[in-house]
Amino acid sequence: MLTPQEKAVELYNKYFDLGRDFTRGVSMREFAKECALVCCDEVLSDMGADRGHQYWTAVKAEIEKL
Repeated sequence: MLTPQEKAVELYNKYFDLGRDFTRGVSMREFAKECALVCCDEVLSDMGADRGHQYWTAVKAEIEKL
């Protein structure tokens, strides 16, 4: 498990890289979608196989449809 500082840097870098793609002509819609997917992936990676896992998997599937 990462320390809070390491996780903060990891998340920052993920969004920084996405932002770089945004400046290369990726639409705001796609940028928002990618950010939301990163968020879902982070939540899912930190949870066990409980009821909340099904919810966040469903949320991710809905985001992918957008």
